[in-house]
Amino acid sequence: MINIRPVSDLRNKYPEIETLVLKEDEPVYLTKNGYGSMVVMSLEKYSKLINDFNEAIFEARFGCEDLDKELEKATEEVNDSKTKLYTHEEMKKLAREVLDGI
Repeated sequence: MINIRPVSDLRNKYPEIETLVLKEDEPVYLTKNGYGSMVVMSLEKYSKLINDFNEAIFEARFGCEDLDKELEKATEEVNDSKTKLYTHEEMKKLAREVLDGI
């Protein structure tokens, strides 16, 4: 159930708000003068929300789900002696060739 409280409850009923947020793992929506003002949630819930959001953005942008796995694969590839590494100038030249249609 959504918990909507006036912001004054944060001062007047802090233990009750804290119980909802920490023990029941529920966010509490606070209002001021009848309008939404802020949301209070546990650090764990906030951290998970931010991590899930960042993973979704990464997946949408780069087409993969696990950033750590991708970084690990990239590190292995760079450390592989068979991997051809390019200098900045070589990459600029290759990019120019692609753009020029060579």
